[in-house]
Amino acid sequence: MRLRRLPTAAVAIAAVVALTACGGQRQPSGSGTASGGRLTIATGNTTGVYYQLGGALASVISQKVSGYRATASETGASVQNIQGLVAGNYDIAFSLGDTASDAVKGEHSFTSKQDVVALTRLYNNYTQVAVRTSAGINSIADLKGKRVSTGSPNSGTEVIARRLLTAAGLDPAKDVTAQRLGLPESVDAMKSGSIDALVWSGGLPTGGITDLVTSMGKGVKLLPIADLLPKLEEKYGSVYAQAPIPAATYKQAADVPTIVVPNVLLVRKDMKDDLAEQLTKVVYDNLDALVAVNAAAKGITLDNADKTDPVPLHPGAKKAIDGLR
Repeated sequence: MRLRRLPTAAVAIAAVVALTACGGQRQPSGSGTASGGRLTIATGNTTGVYYQLGGALASVISQKVSGYRATASETGASVQNIQGLVAGNYDIAFSLGDTASDAVKGEHSFTSKQDVVALTRLYNNYTQVAVRTSAGINSIADLKGKRVSTGSPNSGTEVIARRLLTAAGLDPAKDVTAQRLGLPESVDAMKSGSIDALVWSGGLPTGGITDLVTSMGKGVKLLPIADLLPKLEEKYGSVYAQAPIPAATYKQAADVPTIVVPNVLLVRKDMKDDLAEQLTKVVYDNLDALVAVNAAAKGITLDNADKTDPVPLHPGAKKAIDGLR
């Protein structure tokens, strides 16, 4: 995130995040019980928005949902999160909407339909393609022959990176030297010059990208990619849309047109209705705490809460959303 002096309340919340958003070990599941237990939240890379908001969500769940203690786990993000959720390794999972759509349809990264449902739609993820200014890259097609970080293995970033390359007429397996790196490793590799570009799908601002542009200055730029939207829509439907990365987000000279996809908060179908209702309600009752950790949470709204199609909304979540409106 943009580095600045935080208000006292935000510092306190950030401290809680540091305590709750740690570790990737399996915790005893509480999702199938009515009396309480532990809940584990699958998030993403440590410098991404999922991880920050997951830590804050774990904190408010632990404080506000009686009988439950939640912890947030660092992960590779969307695909891994859904796989772990279905396997029972996690109870709640952040995911990109396109990956969640593939999961319920049993397509692409998933060989069968996954029994996941949504608690709510969240904010939009912005596809952020950062390139070394000296590399002569002005479009996704120019990535041919370049060293590119396509994101963590089994992440939503990797999904969109591969789709962008294909839409630009490139073969992701042959036309680029792909590095499957998490965001912290991608940023370090950009700084050292060992890669020419990175793809990242995340909320605005993303701390790792802020770090990158702050450190490299004019040595790095964000690539406009909205011209590829028609080809993505043709193949994958309306899950993708166009929006600008405002110039002020990373102190760029102008807005950068890019492709966005919504995020969703997922659980298994067998979660108890009462628990799903409480978890959904706690998100909207504590939005200020989430926004204090990352401004991307401003995009979480009741107006969009049930717009998770084609991912079904959990009945308990629907009850909570209807009651809050």
